[in-house]
Amino acid sequence: MQSYQAPASESEPRDRILKSALKLFARQGYDGTTTRDLAEAAGVAEGTLFRHFTNKKAILIEVATQGWIDILTDLLTELSGMGSYKAVAQVMRRRMLHLHENADMLKVCFMEAQFHPDLRDRIQTEVIEKMTDVAEAFFQTAMDQGVYRPMNPKMVARVFLGMFAVAGFSQSTVMSPGAAAAEMKEMAEALAEIFLNGVLVKSAN
Repeated sequence: MQSYQAPASESEPRDRILKSALKLFARQGYDGTTTRDLAEAAGVAEGTLFRHFTNKKAILIEVATQGWIDILTDLLTELSGMGSYKAVAQVMRRRMLHLHENADMLKVCFMEAQFHPDLRDRIQTEVIEKMTDVAEAFFQTAMDQGVYRPMNPKMVARVFLGMFAVAGFSQSTVMSPGAAAAEMKEMAEALAEIFLNGVLVKSAN
């Protein structure tokens, strides 16, 4: 069954509103952005804004939720296409190297979720829990096949996903416009190494 897609005349203004809102919320903050700002940036009338969204909060929630869904979709695609469970390190590297593409969304979520419980709850229930469930199933299968040692797969999934958050909110990576690809690659490889092998020296005994 094909999903419904709004006609171009409907979806184009809506998409422009969301893209403009993401940039403005990241730059000025939610409270510092007015609906007039949003309408002007999107090139629409304020009336058009409210034909697509009930209020400014609805725009914020949609911006954040859609951003996380895009990340989840990318993660699902990569995990499902892996030829080896050990290739999780490559997935981590690729995902982190692309985090800069989601810098504005991560910044908005990090800043605004502190002040808007409904935004935090929506992200948690609709996206984060789904990401955790997907990763948990992946690691459980890998443990069943003896690739990873037996552990609580949900905890492993949370650690795995948490590493992306650490990188995403790091001032020296995503938040820094001057962060070089080499720096991102170095951090990705370091986190992948820590995730797979830990930090303790393995005993010879």
